[in-house]
Amino acid sequence: MASPNDTLDPRAARDHGGGLDGAMTQFGGAREDWLDLSTGINPHPYPIAHLTQSDWTALPDHGAFERLSAAARQFWSVPDGAAILPAPGASALIARMPALAPKGRVQITTPTYNEHAAAFVAQGWTVQAKGPAEARVIAHPNNPDGRIWGAADADAPLTVIDESFCDICPEKSLIHLADNPGVIVLKSFGKFWGLAGLRLGFAIGQPNLIAKLNDLTGPWAVSGPALRIGEQALRDTEWAASTRQHLAEATDRLDQMVTGKGAKLVGGTTLFRLYDVDDATAWQAKLASSHIWSRVFPYSRTYLRLGLPPADAWDRLEAAL
Repeated sequence: MASPNDTLDPRAARDHGGGLDGAMTQFGGAREDWLDLSTGINPHPYPIAHLTQSDWTALPDHGAFERLSAAARQFWSVPDGAAILPAPGASALIARMPALAPKGRVQITTPTYNEHAAAFVAQGWTVQAKGPAEARVIAHPNNPDGRIWGAADADAPLTVIDESFCDICPEKSLIHLADNPGVIVLKSFGKFWGLAGLRLGFAIGQPNLIAKLNDLTGPWAVSGPALRIGEQALRDTEWAASTRQHLAEATDRLDQMVTGKGAKLVGGTTLFRLYDVDDATAWQAKLASSHIWSRVFPYSRTYLRLGLPPADAWDRLEAAL
């Protein structure tokens, strides 16, 4: 089988985790019957505190944005020379990255999260897997194999560093590059905090780039509830530390369980694991017969990705395997 790095087809379907509607159509069951392990979302989300009525009814004010940005700056140790833009999810920011520079060539090493290539193609860029380019995207850690990049990899005039999964390993973050010319660091709130439905993400970079992004996103881009919950969570460093430990322990348990059934660990993070199996589609179907959804990839017949189950579902997963 060819390596996933051999080719890059940005026209390929924008396949993702999730998609339980399709799973239910094929394998039956109601949504509440399913255990979705196809995403890399923390199954034990940050506990949402009380929201006020004005969080829902009033237009978010400037102070709420400032408080959220201050919490983000402290939590991620953002350089003083970098600016922060909260946005309605990292995906909304990914779609706007190509507009930050004149269209040209963008290097995106595969396999990786496919929305980056799709966004650049949609705005007329040429996507390539190797070689010099006017822009570069690195997912750090990478999805799905967990690859860690270094500062030397931020080598294009426009470099997008997608750190959607980096909160599980903050010591590896490249946030110190955020005040470098042409560097944009993206952060997601849906993965580590387990609140994907909140739709909150951040772009961090030089003020001129962030100002351009702000013009593209428009006013009141982040909802009142997201502003309040995001600030609370980013200031709760005790929860973050204990969650990292819990995720590491759960990952070890998952690896032992799955490799014990004949799979080989390829990589991943403490929010998702990538395994090599004899037939990924067959494994997915076997799990789906027990209403457990997993992730397979169009570029590999042997790659299977699993997220972590919640605490009360480990026995169910073991039985299905």
